[in-house]
Amino acid sequence: MTIGQALQARDVVTTTTDTSVGDVVALLARHRIGAVPVLADGVVAGVFSERDVIRCLAQDGTDALSVAVGERMSRPAITIGPEQPVLGALSLMTDRRIRHLPVIDGGRLVGFVSIGDLVKHRIDRIEADAAAMRDYIQQA
Repeated sequence: MTIGQALQARDVVTTTTDTSVGDVVALLARHRIGAVPVLADGVVAGVFSERDVIRCLAQDGTDALSVAVGERMSRPAITIGPEQPVLGALSLMTDRRIRHLPVIDGGRLVGFVSIGDLVKHRIDRIEADAAAMRDYIQQA
């Protein structure tokens, strides 16, 4: 199973490097998400996550909320292509200790996956395979 097959058809919430940390925090809360890809001239320049918010606040206190997210994002963005296997993405996320990956195809952002999305997809797939096996055994 590849990342492209696991991607759900939904719009990717993004931000730009000049958006304030405070505005991105509001964006994360409004969409109930943990991270966003940060774009510069339409290209993924980094990722800004809940962890980055914590680092900003620890470093600068509430003054961090007025800083441009481009100054505080995690960069460079670690990305993956849609042809990559889901297990490879999960391994990359575990090894790099990250929870979100921008999906890039032909230099364009085509998706954004979280470790939770991929684990859920794997569990759904395993359960479907188990159900098919039970049906096969019952019919035999």
